[in-house]
Amino acid sequence: MANAGATQDTGASRFDLIGRAGRNANKPEQHKAGRVKIRVENLSFRYGKNTALRNISLEILEHRVTALIGPSGCGKSTFLRCLNRMNDIIEDTRMEGRILLDGQDVALPAADVVELRRKVGMVFQKPNPFPKSIFENVAYGPRINGIRNRTELAGIVEHSLRQAALWDEVHHDLKKPGTSLSGGQQQRLCIARALAVRPDVLLMDEPTSALDPIATAKIEELIDRLEEEYTIVIVTHNMQQAARVSDFTGFFYLGELIEEGPTEKLFTAPDRKQTEDYITGRFG
Repeated sequence: MANAGATQDTGASRFDLIGRAGRNANKPEQHKAGRVKIRVENLSFRYGKNTALRNISLEILEHRVTALIGPSGCGKSTFLRCLNRMNDIIEDTRMEGRILLDGQDVALPAADVVELRRKVGMVFQKPNPFPKSIFENVAYGPRINGIRNRTELAGIVEHSLRQAALWDEVHHDLKKPGTSLSGGQQQRLCIARALAVRPDVLLMDEPTSALDPIATAKIEELIDRLEEEYTIVIVTHNMQQAARVSDFTGFFYLGELIEEGPTEKLFTAPDRKQTEDYITGRFG
């Protein structure tokens, strides 16, 4: 590992960590510590003969934001999709290890995948609203789960759009097609759609990579607010974004979890030289 002076030069001087540390400092001690929401144990994943993940073990704390960083192709998005079994839809794949959600192993073949995906929602890299109205985009999940009462649906739609910081912009015309919104609004609509089924965990795979800086800032502010109610795991190529929005960060490289820990420490005083080399731009 590099000396302390060199590490300090590569960390806080390059990343916006002060704001996040200040917000964390105001949280109660028990909230800082948190309880384990997801425990991953010795997770490996293969696409055919290609190994994408090797023996990953990671604890994800409740009501915290965990960021996954690393170069393209390092396995972080594959890991994210393992958490709600989205990789199951891909042929010729194999997963080994355990994924414990509230102590229940959701990686078992007998696990209820439909219920898992209700509890663990996902927002993808590019906004993908359904070709339906704003209202029907958000109401879709609750309808699938058996809610038919129009008044109840309207309440869920409003609550979810408010949570996604979109209600004030669209409430006057909920019949408008979701696809007619701006890119940033579409992504917040997709977040509202994910929240409408009341998940416990929200997975976000590069949620701002297709957005402009103003829309990106709105999503980052939204993540900070949603943390009070949800456990969030975000994949990002933007290390400055990881520093701004997350409490904990995991660095992936070539299918392995090289290092993980509190975000401020990982960016300012990493334990592994490989981590320091990546965050300082020496490779990746």
